[in-house]
Amino acid sequence: MAIRIRNSFHARGKPRSQAALASVIAMLAWKLAIDSIKRMREAKFDIDLGRSYFDYVCEHLAFVAHVADRIAHRDLEAGERIAFTTALAKRLAEVVEDNADMLLSAQPPGFCKAHFLDLFNSAGADYAEYAYTERGPDFGFRRCFASRVREGVAEQDKTWIYDQVMEIEAPETVRTVEKTLAGLFAAADDDSDVAPRRKPRETLSGD
Repeated sequence: MAIRIRNSFHARGKPRSQAALASVIAMLAWKLAIDSIKRMREAKFDIDLGRSYFDYVCEHLAFVAHVADRIAHRDLEAGERIAFTTALAKRLAEVVEDNADMLLSAQPPGFCKAHFLDLFNSAGADYAEYAYTERGPDFGFRRCFASRVREGVAEQDKTWIYDQVMEIEAPETVRTVEKTLAGLFAAADDDSDVAPRRKPRETLSGD
């Protein structure tokens, strides 16, 4: 499925809502998840359409959401961060639901949306134990992502999943999300004196 990424969406001078920024990141997250699956398959990991594909996409989307949340925590005021992350989680859940037929067949309406929101919350509890600094997610954060992905892959792939996810998939994803959000938040600053207000840079240890 082709996904079109919006990189302009309001005339200059009209402030962009946190929901609009979140929508851009949600579409980017989908593209990053599909690109990651392509790399995983090229590396001979067995991720076929069906449950393993669905699980991987959802875990990757949740990882992007929590990376984006840490960046928002670093760069935005508290209220703006909450609005952004809430909108992002909801939009990602809608994206998963909208693509339910492709990801996982024969599920009742709303199942995929609810599943993603549950997964987002459980991932947040796991990732909260680890730091996100100016260099990105720390070793524990990346290992936690790999461990969560490992639960959904074929048995023969479990041994090798850590290296692939921690050394290739996570860094590729984080670089793109950092670059995109830097541009979006800076553009939003230019558009409005009200929102979002960027905080001074600081090192994070969780939250």
